Parts: sequence; structure tokens; C-alpha cells
Amino acid sequence: MGGLINELLIAAHGVWRRRWLALAIAWGVALLGWLVVALIPNSYESRARVFVQMQTLLPGKIGITTGEQQRTIDQVRQTLTSGVNLQKVIRGTDLSQEVHSDADLAAAVEKLSRAITIKAQQDNLFEITARASAGGLSDAQNAKLARAIVQKLIDIFVEENLAGDRDETEQTIRFLDGELARRQAGLDAADRKRAEFESKFMGMLPGSGSLQQRLEQARTEMSSVDMQLIAAQSAASAMSGQLGSTPATIPVPGATTGGGRVAALQGQLADATAKGWTDAHPDVIAIKGQIARLRAAGGDGASGAGSMANPMYASVRAMLAEKQGTVAALQARKAQLAGDMAAFAAKQVEEPEMAAQQAQLNRDYEVLKAQYDKLLQDREDVRLRSEVASKTDAVQFRVIDPPSSPRLPVAPPRPLLLFGVLIVALGAGVAGAFALGQLKTTYTTPEKLAQASGLPVLGAIGEVVTPGRAAAARQRLVWFAGGSGALAACCALLLVVEFVRRGLVA
Repeated sequence: MGGLINELLIAAHGVWRRRWLALAIAWGVALLGWLVVALIPNSYESRARVFVQMQTLLPGKIGITTGEQQRTIDQVRQTLTSGVNLQKVIRGTDLSQEVHSDADLAAAVEKLSRAITIKAQQDNLFEITARASAGGLSDAQNAKLARAIVQKLIDIFVEENLAGDRDETEQTIRFLDGELARRQAGLDAADRKRAEFESKFMGMLPGSGSLQQRLEQARTEMSSVDMQLIAAQSAASAMSGQLGSTPATIPVPGATTGGGRVAALQGQLADATAKGWTDAHPDVIAIKGQIARLRAAGGDGASGAGSMANPMYASVRAMLAEKQGTVAALQARKAQLAGDMAAFAAKQVEEPEMAAQQAQLNRDYEVLKAQYDKLLQDREDVRLRSEVASKTDAVQFRVIDPPSSPRLPVAPPRPLLLFGVLIVALGAGVAGAFALGQLKTTYTTPEKLAQASGLPVLGAIGEVVTPGRAAAARQRLVWFAGGSGALAACCALLLVVEFVRRGLVA
């Protein structure tokens, strides 16, 4: 430990003996360093906070999803610092003074892109930060430039998202209108072809749709008619049986009737024969049955109990007539369907390409119809979104904190750099003096000489200081202290000048 202390003392003594060299090196390094620090321009920073939010009431109703809203906000962040917008910022601020060619403009855009920062503090809250450190401008001008850059970015955003969205919407609607008109013309032509085809081939079949669909519909209807016909025939047979077992008249006690009732029934039988009804007709069978019963009961009907028309008989007869009419109608419909299907089958045999042609027409029509419907829906969505954007606050953009006016530079930390240069200069001076002492072959102590030569040192003669030399040494010490103090004072003066400059900007 003692040897280390001795080495340190020896080194300090060597530096002290070359203190003027150390002071000269310190002054040179300090002046050079302070000059470099002075050439570094101050950077002033301006900040603003803005709130961007998509309208939250209507978008969900018109198909604007949460993901689309988030993409819109991300687009705000990306497009705000695009090359085109940065060029607008440069042309709209004092940065244009440094631009004289396209190369200068590209370099300015690149530099400005590094000086602008957009950070999301929350979901919809953004902080815009811009730095300005133009070398050709004063500190006050750089401070104003930083604020102007942030304000210009906000203005560009408002302009792009209000006027730009309207222009884009109008262009989109015009494009969709043109496409819809073209699709409409195609649909009209396809409709005419289908109408001509149907009038030529498909008018004989019921229903609507393709050939296969109409055939299936006709077969289905034929099956339904068959089932209805069977049911109607069964009902008519049941009614006929019930009519045969129902008397046309009912006896009335105390009343007399001659052969008038039999004569009346015989008249009805003659009318039925005149109509062409055969003996197998249910009504003929019923009339003959009633005549037989009347003759069996009362002989020729000249005396005995009287009779009157049976209302149940008339009701059953009316129901039977209705069922018979239903059966006739169903039979006619079945015959019509069978004839249509037979005629269509004949057409298919005569023109086998008819089905392929009809399928092609349907495919063309369905494709055009699907495209038309999709374009129509897209146009209505665009129009609705445009209405929402123009008549409501679809995009809410509010400036929470306006662009700040910087008063102090954020870079470089000039006071710290000035003081650091002083420390580095002093260290360089000490290091230079120490290095020079190591290069010279002198020995500060007898032990060093003995160690280097390998010979014993008999003694050492100390320095004899006369009064004149002591006075000269004191004078040189005063001069050295003055030089060292002047170095520190120069650093202090530079610090004062820096703070005065900052005060002038503020």
C-alpha cells in the first residue's frame, strides 16, 4: 500500500513539474471542445395531444365493425407522417428556406420523419411531438418552427379526413353507378332472352323456373290432383250410397194423399230419362226405390197416410252434386296436366338442346343478378356511410392540448457539455504531462535511479532554493493559478451566456 502511495506521489510530482504543459493542453482541448459544442444547434420540441374516435352510435348499424374503426385510427397514425404530408409540412413552414432542389426536398423529408413522433397514450388519445433544429435559423425561430410543424400536421389531418373522404366517396359512387348501369344493360338483355325462350318452349308448363323445376312442379301437382281425385270419388260414392238409403218423402199422419205422390215421382223419373240418365244413375235408382215403397205401402197410393218431401234427401242430393262437380274438375285438371307434359316431352324429343340452352340462360342471368345486387348494396352502404360522415360526427377529432411553444431547448444539454469539456480538458492536460514524464529518462528519487541502473546510490543532493529563485517560483505559481482560474472563469462565462440565450428565447 505504501509503494502505491509513493508511486502516486511520484506521478503527481512529475505532472506538477510539467504543469505549464498540462495547462496549455487543457486550454487547447477546452477551446476546441467549446467550439464544437457551440456549433451544435439547439433543438426545440413542441407537443400536442389530440383525441381521435370513430362515431359509436351508427357505425354498427351500417356495417362498420370495430375492426374497421381500429384500422381507420391506425391509418390516421400512418398517413399523418407519410411522405406527401411531410412535403406539405415543409412547404408550409420555414423549412422551405433550406429546400432548393428535389434532392434537398428528399433530404428534408427524411430528416423531418425522424423529428416527428406520434405515440398512442390510450386507445384514441395520441401525442404528436416535433423537433426543430435548423442550422440556418435562430433559437427563437427554431422554437416557432417546432410549434408550426405540429400545427401543420393537425391541419393536414383535418383537411385530409374531411375533404379527402368526401372526394373519395364521390369517386366511389360514380364508379359504382357506372358499373350498375353496365350490369343493368346485361340484365335487360338476359331478361329478353329468357322471355323469348319461355314464350317459345315453356308456356305449356305451369309454374316458374327452369325446365327441370317446372317438370318437377307439374309432376308434384299431378300427384296432388290424383290424391284429391281419389278422395273426391270416395266422397261422391259415399254420398250416392247415403242418397239411395234416404227416402225422398216422409209420411205425415192424418193426411191423405192419392196417387199424386207416385205420379210426381214418375214425372221425376221421366225427367231423368229425358236428361239421359241411365238406370244405373243414383237418382234414378232412388226414385224407383221410392215408387216401389209407396206402392208396397199403400197400393196405388189412393188412400192412407199422407207424405211430404224429405229435407234430408234434398241436402244429401246437393252435397252429392257438389262432390260430383269436384270430381269432374279434378279429372279435367289431370287431363290438362297430362296433355301439357306429353306436349313438352314431344318438344324435348324434337329439340334436345332446349334444356342446355335454358340452363345457360339461367346461369348467365343469375351471375349478372348476383353482381348487380352486390354492387347495389355496396353503393347504398357507401352512400349511407357518406351521410353518416357528413351529417354526424363520424370521426371525432379534438385537440386536447394545443401545440406547445417551447422555451427551453431539449437538446443538446449544453451546460452539461460545457462543464464536461472542462473536465475532459483538465484530464487531457494531466495525461499529457504524465505521458511526457514517462518518456523522459529522469529519475525523481534515488530508489528509482538504483532500480534502473542496478548500482548502489551513495547519496542525493537536494535543490538549493535561493530567495530570488523562491520569489520567481511564487510569481510563476501566481501566473499558473491565474491561467487555471481563467480556464474555469471562461467555462463559467460560457454557462452564463447559454442561460442568457435561453432567457431571450423564453
